[in-house]
Formats: sequence, C-alpha cells, structure tokens
Amino acid sequence: MSAIAAKLASWVSGGAVRVFLIVVALFWLLPTIGLLLSSLRDPTDIAASGWWKVLSAPSQLTVSNYKSLLSNDTVVNSLVNTILITVPTTLLVVVIGSLAGYAFAWMDFRGRDWWFLAVVGLLVVPIQVALIPVAQLFGKIGIFGDITGVVLFHTAFGLPFAIFLLRNFFAEIPRELLEAARLDGAGELRLFTTVIMPLGGPAIASLGIFQFLWVWNDMLVALIFADSDSQPITVALQQQVRQFGSNIDILAPGAFVSMVIPLVVFFAFQRQFVSGVMAGAVK
Repeated sequence: MSAIAAKLASWVSGGAVRVFLIVVALFWLLPTIGLLLSSLRDPTDIAASGWWKVLSAPSQLTVSNYKSLLSNDTVVNSLVNTILITVPTTLLVVVIGSLAGYAFAWMDFRGRDWWFLAVVGLLVVPIQVALIPVAQLFGKIGIFGDITGVVLFHTAFGLPFAIFLLRNFFAEIPRELLEAARLDGAGELRLFTTVIMPLGGPAIASLGIFQFLWVWNDMLVALIFADSDSQPITVALQQQVRQFGSNIDILAPGAFVSMVIPLVVFFAFQRQFVSGVMAGAVK
C-alpha cells in the first residue's frame, strides 16, 4: 500500500497533473477565444457558421467590427462612463477603507469596538434593500441618474468589506514597528504613509482589484441609478442584446472589450494580489 501511495504521490506531483491543469485552463478559455474570434468576423459569417470555422478559413478575420464599434457613440460614451464610475469608486474605497482600517486597528477612541461591529454588520445588508430609499434620497438632492450617484452608491456598499479586510490585515503588523516610528517622532499620518501603507500594499492591491472588477461588471446599480447619458458599458451592451440580430458587429467586439479591460487590470496587479492572499494565509 505504501508503494502504491508513493507512486500516486509521484504521479500527482509530476507532469501529468500539469498537463491536466493546462487542458482544464484551455477548456475554460474556450468562451473567451470564441468571443474574440467572433468579434473579428463579418456579421454574415457569424450568422452562417460557428466561430471555429475561422480555424479553417482565417481569411474571415477582419477588424471592421472594431471600426464600427469605435464609430458607435452610444458604446464609446458608455465605455468612458464606465471608466468615470469605476476609477473614482475604486480610489475612494481604497483610500477611505485604508484610513478607517488603520484607525480601527491602531487608534484608541471611544466606542471603537462597537463601531467596528456596526461595520461588520453592514456586510450582510443586501444591495436590494437600499435601492429604493437611496434612489429617493438621490432624487431629493439632485444626483439621481448622474455618475456621481452611481459612484457614491458603489462607494458606500464597498466600504464595509474594505474596512473589515484592511483592519484585520493592519492589525497583524507588529506593534514594535509602530512604536519605533512613534519614538522617532512620527505622527499618525506619517505613521500611516511610511509604515502601514508599504506593509499593507498587497492587501490594498487585492482590495483594489476586487473593487474594480465588482464595479466594472455591475449592471443592477447602473440600471437604476444611471440615465442614458451616464450608463456604463454593461447597460449599453444589455440594450444592444435586444437587437441581437441586427447589430452583432457591435455586440461581439463591445463584449470582448468590456471583458478584456478587467483582465488586463487583474494581470497587471497579479503579483500584488497573490502576495496579499499568501500573506493573509500565512498570518
């Protein structure tokens, strides 16, 4: 039995498992590859056959769909709106969450534990509960349907998780480092920027990736709080789906662009993301 177990362990740790994982990864990438090839085909070719026909007829590939996409004002404006929504929301959540996480981890103030308990309780509040009350509030203050309202809503619902995550990460930083910095005359702001931020970089990067992906791919909040002038790419593509038969040349490249940008962001910060996950696992 021990010999069989040893052979099994050797096989698992060998190249066979790597080949199996590569096959699984390629299988999961098939929809993405299919979408890319479809976005590079003429609408008549898409209607006549599947995307795999490109493998035997590469002459079907063309960039005319992307030219049509760039000439479509609705999709281009929605892509700009998505950036104007996602980037400020991510920055606000990361900055405010980092400051609040540091305060809850290392600053003493009255009712700190109770306030943190309230933040943890907000994690279980579903978005659907707040849609109508917040919509009424935004209508009264005049930001309903504007990008500002979408950013504020995403920021408000992203902060509880951000504070919870960063507070727990910052609390694991050795106290001796903070005390040594205080002995050198560092104030709270300098302590945060010179000690907490460098050590908490992986966790902050992980939070930024999560927040960026969540806001970029959101459609529920945008459907309610964004009007036609401030709608993001997800809403614009959803409207294009209604006319699927007549505008596949816009839908396919638009869907691929909306998917590839978050992937680029993820792979750009992949090293920090993995470091954050591993640091949390070790601690």
